[in-house]
Parts: sequence; C-alpha cells; structure tokens
Amino acid sequence: MKFEIVHRTHYQYASPVSESFNELRLQPTSSDGQNCHSFVLRILPATRLSHYLDFYLNFVHYFEVNEPHPSLSIEAISTVSTSRKVIQGPSSKATMDRVGECARLEQCYDFIQGSQMVSVGPEIWRMGKDALAGENHVWTAAHKVMEYVHREIEYVTDSTSVETHMTEAIAQKRGVCQDLAHVMIGICRSMRIPARYVSGYLYNGTADKLIGSQASHAWCEAFIPDLGWCSFDPTNNQQADDRYVKLAAGRDYADVAPVKGNYKGTPEKSMDVELRVTALES
Repeated sequence: MKFEIVHRTHYQYASPVSESFNELRLQPTSSDGQNCHSFVLRILPATRLSHYLDFYLNFVHYFEVNEPHPSLSIEAISTVSTSRKVIQGPSSKATMDRVGECARLEQCYDFIQGSQMVSVGPEIWRMGKDALAGENHVWTAAHKVMEYVHREIEYVTDSTSVETHMTEAIAQKRGVCQDLAHVMIGICRSMRIPARYVSGYLYNGTADKLIGSQASHAWCEAFIPDLGWCSFDPTNNQQADDRYVKLAAGRDYADVAPVKGNYKGTPEKSMDVELRVTALES
C-alpha cells in the first residue's frame, strides 16, 4: 500500500518561552518491507534543522528556537509505501532452548533486559509462564504472549500517560497501545525472547474495527531464531501487515518518542495533535 501521512503538533504557551531544544522521530524508516519516498518537515517559528541516525538507526531531526516565542508548530508530511507480509506460522521450528543464542547477538543484547519503562522481574516472569502454558516453540510462544496481553490488559483511551510504566498498566489491567506493547515486551524479555518497541501509524480506512487506527500507534517486534525481527500488535491481537507504517524502534517509548524536548519558561501550555493517514494506492 502507499500512504500520505500528515502529522501536525502545535504547542501554545501561556506566555512566551525561549531556549527550546527539540528532537523528532517523525520520518518513516525505509526498511523491513517499507519505503519512505518523500519527507517534508516544517517548523514555526522557522529555524535551522539538523539530523542524524541514533544508536538504533532511527532517523532523528533536531532543532532549537532560542528567541522568545508564544507557540511552536511542527508539521511532518510523508509519502510511504509498504509491502509487509504476515508470516504464516509456525514458520520457525526454533525451540525455547535456543533463545540463549540471542544474548550473543549484537542486534539483540539491548532488548533482553529491563529498560526505563519495562521490567523483567520475577512477577513478570511468572506472567510469562502463565502466558506460554508450556509452549516450547519461540514463534508460537511470542503469539501466545500477544494473545495473553490482549486478553488481560483492556484498551481504554486516555487511561494512562506517556510516562506510565508497564507495571502500572498491569496493576490496573488497562492502558493504551503504548502500554500493551510495553507489557508484551516485558513478558517476552522475562522469557529471554528479545523484544523491542515500535512507534508508527495504523491505517484502517473508513472502518472502525482496529484500535489505534488513524492515530499514532505502537506495537512490538520479537526476535525469532531463523526468522529475525517479527512484528506483533497486542492491542489488536495480530501481526503487523502492510497497513502499519513504522517510524522508529527502541527499548521502549522513551527511546522513540515522536516529539521530545525542553524549553525555558512557563510550564502552562496546551498541545494539539492532528494526524491524517490517506491511502494513495492499495
């Protein structure tokens, strides 16, 4: 599929602020069955943009606005095509005794331990045992974890914030897509299956069956021996297909926040986000 994505974020401050430093992860990746054909970024007040690839090879733009300003607007416009296919399972015969191999892989090391918003303690390991129910194949185990999280954590809009730790979502048994992704990642890691957080978008046309569609979305990728990184969406209990547009991947949300920054001035502000995902070709 081919999409045009328009993502606008507008901050309005109670009084002018200054020394605003920001980094953005809004440019879709060109990898894993996805190609970003064009990307335009507009900032008001106008300022100079720079960019780099971060440690996890995500595209990062950064800028600063030093002079006083009453508002800040960020608009990202992308054209992206996807050809991501759902992997028919069980597509790997790798058993759980092989997950130890992943600890020796550079691409997996950061994704088998706890991180800022994800825990891998004994209580999470116990959840993993319950989720797997004795399953010994890594591919099927990851699916069982996805199904378990989808069943146990209810999706409730605005029930958490971007600072919510996975243990809070578990305690209250509800959250948003970010939280369900964090819980699945934590359970996978507790079972030594490498797992990472993915930020992006989900297109669902005019239908209303998929949660998180036509909005910023989050899912996770688990590393399956012999297959590599495979996408799972616990919010919708399905693999990510060509309706999913990937922005960035990291240990958890803290690594891949679409917009992150700080400034000097009043803490009183409002934020409005507008997002439109339009299919150009199916």
